[in-house]
Amino acid sequence: MGKSKTRILRKGIQNQFQRLSREDAIVEVVKFLDINDYNCAKDLITMFGLNADEILEGGASYESVVAIKNIFV
Repeated sequence: MGKSKTRILRKGIQNQFQRLSREDAIVEVVKFLDINDYNCAKDLITMFGLNADEILEGGASYESVVAIKNIFV
């Protein structure tokens, strides 16, 4: 494997979440929605199977949850 590919893989490994629980995922989704990063939020929502009620209880605004309502259907 070349130097560049090794460097890219190491960078990706270090950027991952370490032992993310369901509660931590909800907090991260709320953070992502606050900064309008819908792609990362969508990834966590689909990975953990979160629903809109859980995210609203986690502190997300109603408008941001409605903006991504097609994920929850």
